Amino acid sequence: MNYPYLLFDADDTLFDFPKASSKAFAHMCQLHDIPYSLEMYQLYHKINLELWAAFDRREVTKDFVTLERYIRFLKALNLERDPAQCNIDYLAALGEGVYPLPYAEEVCRMLHERGHKMYIITNAVASVQRSRLQNSVFAQFFDGAFISEEAGAAKPDQAYYDYIRQHVPGLTKKNALAVGDSLSTDIQGANNAGFPCCWYNPEKKPRRAGLRIDYEISDLRELLDIV
Repeated sequence: MNYPYLLFDADDTLFDFPKASSKAFAHMCQLHDIPYSLEMYQLYHKINLELWAAFDRREVTKDFVTLERYIRFLKALNLERDPAQCNIDYLAALGEGVYPLPYAEEVCRMLHERGHKMYIITNAVASVQRSRLQNSVFAQFFDGAFISEEAGAAKPDQAYYDYIRQHVPGLTKKNALAVGDSLSTDIQGANNAGFPCCWYNPEKKPRRAGLRIDYEISDLRELLDIV
């Protein structure tokens, strides 16, 4: 066993976030009498990505992102709705949207059976991730979840990974592998903290110069031969 401890990102690594998000957004629109269309969701998605990118750069807080995205969305459409309630209803629906990515359940089950200690590491909203994990098949495989707003730091900050090490006895920078899809948070974070990392890259995006990537996979089943 090369890596007894495995640190998995959640969204777009284990969970199909775009599917969950689009369904939650459509539900929110229905509740608030907002005409739903693909173009409308794309507008929201664009605003959302821009704000989360600012969060990754540590320019804004998570609370700011989750509310501001609906303020900007409603303003762009000149709609009189309560952005805070829109966000609340969206997050509630998102927490119920459990859509595992291809082979995620199969791989996690096999890793669990092999005896790996597995943890979720995520910057997402705590209430959403807790709900999603509890309602999914993954709950039986994972030993815990570290969510940035509870840890007091976020990926890619080294402090976030220091927090994890303090709460997982036996975990070191040599026996744990970080697995995730984002170069800016998952891989950069592992680099900052000195952890080995595996980039889940199903779309085969280009690598970024100056970033250490110890392993790269396009299919989660490839992870079984690495760890």
